[in-house]
Amino acid sequence: MDFTGKTAVITGAGRGLGLVYAQELARRGANVVISDSGADTSGAGTDTAVVTQAARRLESEGFKVFGHAGDLSTERGCGELVEATVNAFGQLDILIHNAGWVGYQAIEETDTSFLGRALDINVYAPIWLCKHAWKHLKHSPAARVVLTSSDRAMYQRYAQPGLTAYAAGKMAQLGIMNALSMEGAACGILVNTVSPVAKTRMWGVDGEPQNLKPEWVAPGVIFLASAHCQDTGYILRASNGQFTATRFTEGPQVDYPVDLARVKAASAEQVAERWRHIKER
Repeated sequence: MDFTGKTAVITGAGRGLGLVYAQELARRGANVVISDSGADTSGAGTDTAVVTQAARRLESEGFKVFGHAGDLSTERGCGELVEATVNAFGQLDILIHNAGWVGYQAIEETDTSFLGRALDINVYAPIWLCKHAWKHLKHSPAARVVLTSSDRAMYQRYAQPGLTAYAAGKMAQLGIMNALSMEGAACGILVNTVSPVAKTRMWGVDGEPQNLKPEWVAPGVIFLASAHCQDTGYILRASNGQFTATRFTEGPQVDYPVDLARVKAASAEQVAERWRHIKER
């Protein structure tokens, strides 16, 4: 896949998965903007050296790249990133919102600051980024947006205590994807989501992992960002070099919202009586 002439913005790209995505897109010819605040593993603080060092590393390999260390928790910060991208490369074709963090806080201890950080990067940032990127994406012949969710949020069996704020933000990105995939359809903007599993610093891993390598997630994200991807509104689960695409779909007989084509019940007692059938997939 050739990305020559394309410009991609990747958030959270100073390290981990985002840096891997940036490297691969740059290797394939894209102009790359890596954005990273350098926040710590709790999502707090800043360190501009993180993105500066990452950008220099890619530049030393001959790639067209620049780094952005702005704050994406505000609309202004997101707008500045888009503006800087267009000023540098004259266009914007690909937006990959990878930035995020994993923080644990029991529900009885949840506080405004902790919840706010989770919502800022997982809910507000993708919306503000898309708001400001949209007019530029409309001019691209193959505009692509890739958001990021998590199996920890989508599947009850993988949920963990203390991840309520994280799960809320990651599930929110699926709703954003669904809405924007419809809004972008008329102008050719395709919006999908990746749910990656990789051992990075979020796992407390600093060295090279033996399995669940970030490099093994990248092929799926590169595909979603490419003109070869012609689907929108899909969730691509990626782990250990394996991929499966999924989405929430209705049954063939459903006439929403008047007929769910399922089990009828006229009282709470009937719901209780028929519960086994109601919860059948």
